[in-house]
Amino acid sequence: MVSFTEAEVLAWLTPLLWPFLRALALFSSIPVLGTRTVPMRLRVALSAFIALAAQASLPPIAPVPLDSPAAFILVLQQVVVGLTLGFAVRIVFAAIEFAGEVIGLQMGLNFAGFFDPVTASQGTATGRFLGTTVAWLFIVGGGHLLVIGVLVQSFQSFPVGPEPLALLRHAQPQRWGAEIFTLGLWLALPLIAMLLMVNLVLGVISRVAAQINVFSIGFPLTLTVGLLGLLLTLPALQTPLQQAIEHMLARFGG
Repeated sequence: MVSFTEAEVLAWLTPLLWPFLRALALFSSIPVLGTRTVPMRLRVALSAFIALAAQASLPPIAPVPLDSPAAFILVLQQVVVGLTLGFAVRIVFAAIEFAGEVIGLQMGLNFAGFFDPVTASQGTATGRFLGTTVAWLFIVGGGHLLVIGVLVQSFQSFPVGPEPLALLRHAQPQRWGAEIFTLGLWLALPLIAMLLMVNLVLGVISRVAAQINVFSIGFPLTLTVGLLGLLLTLPALQTPLQQAIEHMLARFGG
């Protein structure tokens, strides 16, 4: 009869359990893969696969009895690290959607609001368009692989230990909200400048030729220029997206 001791079971289970919990917390909060459209069974399977594939790169983890208070602290640590990592990527997506909101405001498209069932919030046409484009670029450009690599690296920077809040003290995610406005305005600035010039030209026309109804030609003109500006800036969107993700994930480098 084959029998196992508790120490042997813990020695087998420990290297897999904590990476699995950290990866599962990541896939519960990261954009695209963490939405409600992705089944939970798929996220669990991906977390288990990553935990198994990353064994060669993980540092040694001391076994901890699962019925002890130390195990609860370790579970809390994995959840905090995984959720914070997903939150860092979500900040980038929120910043780009904010850029779309600002661009839509300048174009006059923000009146076309609708309810987004995926995020359960109100959205606009330009914000939704940029959000969908960035989600596609995130997968095509290998952003998910970059995040998984940082997840594995986080076990070196923030190893499994008795300090569950060490990441929060080091990365300080409560200050990341400013990144939304900084990155969003940085991305929207070219189109804002372009549309500002259009509005200045319309203002000059209204003063020079008062008989022209500026309101009848202003909206089609700003809409056309805004759509052309979006068309010209979309090919260059991948570079700032990658730089922004790398900038946010650099906080997990220890």
